Amino acid sequence: MGLSLPEDGLLESMGFVQVLSTDRKLGVVRAEFEAMKRFCHTDGTIVQGGFISGWLDFSMAQAVIVRAAEPVGVASLELKVNFLQRVGPGRVIAEGRVLRMGRRVAFLEASLFDPAGAVLATASSTALLTTR
Repeated sequence: MGLSLPEDGLLESMGFVQVLSTDRKLGVVRAEFEAMKRFCHTDGTIVQGGFISGWLDFSMAQAVIVRAAEPVGVASLELKVNFLQRVGPGRVIAEGRVLRMGRRVAFLEASLFDPAGAVLATASSTALLTTR
């Protein structure tokens, strides 16, 4: 299966730029986002945490979709985000990974990187898999 990207403008509003890579066997997706100044607080210098959480959640959900052998929906049951460094305006890369996937539940993790490869944030999630 391939990616399942929303077509309703959601990704555009999140600053989505492109999918950089996918690995079906490992269940990994890397996507690039543009952290725009309008996503920031503190005089436009720090990205609001909801955008960071959204980027990480997106990458984990897409990792499941890429890994699945059939079309699948992904519903987050829980999401934990660790904000490790300040994220300012500019490009970032979200990498989502499938740790373990059963027929109904998946355990996931993600990291957010700056262009130089520094880890800015991490996340873990448990997701309910649904049929489409």
